[in-house]
Amino acid sequence: MSQANNLFSTPFVVDQLQSEAGLAMLREAVEAEMARDAGGVTISNIGGWHSNTQMVDWGGEAARALAYKAMTMADAQTVDVRSPQESRFGWIPEMWANVNRKGDANQYHTHPGSFWSAVAYLDDGYAGDDDPALGGELQLLDPRMPMIRMTAPDLRLLDGSGQAMPSEVSFRPKTGMIVMFPSWLQHAVRPFHGEGTRISIAINLIPALKKPA
Repeated sequence: MSQANNLFSTPFVVDQLQSEAGLAMLREAVEAEMARDAGGVTISNIGGWHSNTQMVDWGGEAARALAYKAMTMADAQTVDVRSPQESRFGWIPEMWANVNRKGDANQYHTHPGSFWSAVAYLDDGYAGDDDPALGGELQLLDPRMPMIRMTAPDLRLLDGSGQAMPSEVSFRPKTGMIVMFPSWLQHAVRPFHGEGTRISIAINLIPALKKPA
């Protein structure tokens, strides 16, 4: 009997932020920056507010603590194959805030130049409502691009449990959650239809060789 080996899996890491005080401090920093720069920038966002990418500077101690959390998660999921016992690389964080209200979304994109990307959810905007019609899911696209151009789109490969592999995965965030994935993974945010306000912080981690001791 033939044996199938599932190769080239894509990591998607989920963790929880533990400090309620830290979440409140981050929210205050985001609201203050939004008041200072109401226009923000437009990159992948369709509507909503997107800050500049300097939140490590203007976000204060809580932002730096969040960046450290993301770097700790990245360290746990990464190995330097030439120096597996002690990596020669550190991380340079880049951070920004997103604020989405009803109808806002983010189109599919990647983060070139980074290695890991993370999203921390200060407020999911659902106000405890589990209705899937509220949208706002994080969408992850299968990175094996040739597959979507094959001649039989209704056929699916089977995964290790015998289930059909999806070409797209939806992930519903929760307040206080932080997720991390490779920066090359295409991702988007479905239109948000909640009555609340979705506040999230995105982080890119750029690898850099450490300076010799």
